[in-house]
Amino acid sequence: MADDGIKPIASNRRAYHEYAFVDKIEAGIVLTGTEVKSMRLGGCTLGDGFVRLRAGEAWLVNVHIPPYERGTFFSQHEPKRDRKLLLHSLEIKRLVGTIQEKGLTLIPLRAYFKRGNVKVELGLGRGKKTHDKRQAIKEREVRREIERVARRG
Repeated sequence: MADDGIKPIASNRRAYHEYAFVDKIEAGIVLTGTEVKSMRLGGCTLGDGFVRLRAGEAWLVNVHIPPYERGTFFSQHEPKRDRKLLLHSLEIKRLVGTIQEKGLTLIPLRAYFKRGNVKVELGLGRGKKTHDKRQAIKEREVRREIERVARRG
């Protein structure tokens, strides 16, 4: 991935266990200087994050970006503040309609630098039921077992 200018920051692996994704969208994010510097050091937690659509804007909620260690007290940011996502108005209108109709949720899947800008990949997904999660775990274990046997023989 290094050849297309993408440098990973964080990923939300738990989201793939909790949700079944229908679509993925890339969005820019509005950050302060200390937030960008902190993310360059690899700091960002997407685990509890989600996207809230309000007043024709998309907001990333509950994503933790730790304070920048070398920043002054006055220049620091609030670690879990709501951050505005940069999407076209038509994309937001389409998402609002889809979410209301089908009962889907927007979840941040990964954050990365793309040509110097921070981008967030959002997944449009539906929450999995407990039996779906069990089935996914079973399939993963079977796949691992097949790979283990293939390596031996």
